[in-house]
Amino acid sequence: MALEPIKWRSKIILVKPETTYGVDPTPTGAANAMLLTDVQFQPMEGQDVSRNLERPYQGAQEDLPVGLYCTLSGSFELVGSGTLGEAPAWGPMLRSCGVAEVVEAGVSVEYSPISEGQESVAAHFYIGPNRYVLLGGRSTAQITLNALGIPVCRVTMTGLFTVPSVQTRPTVDLSAFREPQVASKANTPVFTIGGTSFVMRNFSLDLACDVQARMLVGLERIVIVDKNERLTCQVEAVPMTTYNPVSKALTPKPRQLINLEHGTVAGDRVKIEAGAAAQARFAGGTENQGVEEWPLTFSPLPTDGDDQWKITLT
Repeated sequence: MALEPIKWRSKIILVKPETTYGVDPTPTGAANAMLLTDVQFQPMEGQDVSRNLERPYQGAQEDLPVGLYCTLSGSFELVGSGTLGEAPAWGPMLRSCGVAEVVEAGVSVEYSPISEGQESVAAHFYIGPNRYVLLGGRSTAQITLNALGIPVCRVTMTGLFTVPSVQTRPTVDLSAFREPQVASKANTPVFTIGGTSFVMRNFSLDLACDVQARMLVGLERIVIVDKNERLTCQVEAVPMTTYNPVSKALTPKPRQLINLEHGTVAGDRVKIEAGAAAQARFAGGTENQGVEEWPLTFSPLPTDGDDQWKITLT
């Protein structure tokens, strides 16, 4: 009798912060399941080293896989937990990007970058009966908010390689993930650059973490070695007496405060701030539905360190 095929939709993803780097904290389906979209898992990234043997005949050479690591990519919907001052279920995903989570009970949850003491996570990826385990995971992420679309954060996680095995599939609880609101005039009440309100088509904050797999004799680990955040948006053009992107690029100081607020339900609201953003060169306007729009690019800059951006859930 033929075996049942493994269904592509059978994927289960569990993610939990590690207490000790590279040691599996054993995530469970009841507490650590992730609700993601567009999931991809590469279990055996790395390099191949040829033996390059000198033989008296022709033929293929054996390649030895080295420096192995794995990557997990997926997007979560950017919406709060539904309760003021309670961290969302997707928190560990963002924390793996060199980001601190600060909870003020009954008030808010804040996320901001950190350069030291960065956390790592373990991820269990199931497809059918097969389980892959990613350890020591650290990540980068990109937040995207498009008009009439669901705000999402796409995380790309890199972790230490382990050999997959067949395991009993866990029962998952995804009830902590809230239904999002699409980006619209009603649901996204604030978008400002330097205090000026703009009509916005799309917005993106790329955390641009430089995640490196360091595979050395005696120690293997995943490290975020640097960050180079980038913020982009496309807005309706305005008179340059209101906002002049050319002069802003030529005279980068004072920096621009960029503020986006999305959501109308307490506990679900998301606010994204970049307090000191430097505008890049202005590339010129584009046309959409017969209207001029400006693609604008900014570098969110730190002022006192680790304050280049902040996400607040209220």
